[in-house]
Amino acid sequence: MIRRLLVAGGAALAARGAWELLLKNPPGGRKLWERTNHRGETLTLLEGPAYTLGAAAATVLTPGIPARVKTAAVVATVGGGTFGAIDDLRETGQSKGLRGHLGELARGHVTTGGLKVLGIGATGLVVALLVPSRRDRGDSGLVVRGLGAATDTLVSGAVVAGSANLMNLFDLRPGRAIKVALLFAPAASGGSPAGRLVAVACGAGAGLLPVDLAEKAMLGDTGANAAGALLGTAAITGLGRKGQLAVLAVVGGLTLASEKVSFTKVIARTPVLRELDQLGRRPAQQ
Repeated sequence: MIRRLLVAGGAALAARGAWELLLKNPPGGRKLWERTNHRGETLTLLEGPAYTLGAAAATVLTPGIPARVKTAAVVATVGGGTFGAIDDLRETGQSKGLRGHLGELARGHVTTGGLKVLGIGATGLVVALLVPSRRDRGDSGLVVRGLGAATDTLVSGAVVAGSANLMNLFDLRPGRAIKVALLFAPAASGGSPAGRLVAVACGAGAGLLPVDLAEKAMLGDTGANAAGALLGTAAITGLGRKGQLAVLAVVGGLTLASEKVSFTKVIARTPVLRELDQLGRRPAQQ
């Protein structure tokens, strides 16, 4: 437990260090990263790259993670953050949500949202190929082994990409996406590589939670996609195919539900979720 806390603490320090550095030297200038929040106030999106850089650095420095898993986690974090940043900074097109982005692609329109969907999908497949499979196919024939490996890659890639997209759907109110990530903190208690990745993901988020709750900054697509992709990588590292399919069912179900139902309205109507969502935040506007 102490080692997991040290990993999480190191990730928090790395994210805070990146935040302070980026705040002093914002790439492209401060104005590039400024946005208006739901209160009509100005904040910065620099929290997103701070999370991405901090989590990637902490992953590299964390002991006890096999090299291929460590590489996969860095690819997931940086890949999710990069494609999220493109959409944050160069947004084109009017369509929102996964269905909207896919609809634009089907009509031949490559918007930044569509590019993000394709890029994070490709990132998920690369991550899936890097993480060693947990299935033993030693007694199977060549065709069966090939089909099994392809299926595992597709499922794992979908878990990583779907998790990245889902986390972004929660980044609509101060602290909400980070609180969702912190719900997975109990999974960091084990000594496995997956648990260490969860500790990194949660630690980096915890380090930036104060500025998020203070409404000085937000994760944006950059940070939310990076956090989701990193947690997805932890999931495929620690779970077999059945477990991954269960995760994919939950991720897919929530993503489809988001096309019809407002998560913000559901949270506002549900007492426990509402209290957790408002914990640490400024009072809601009347």
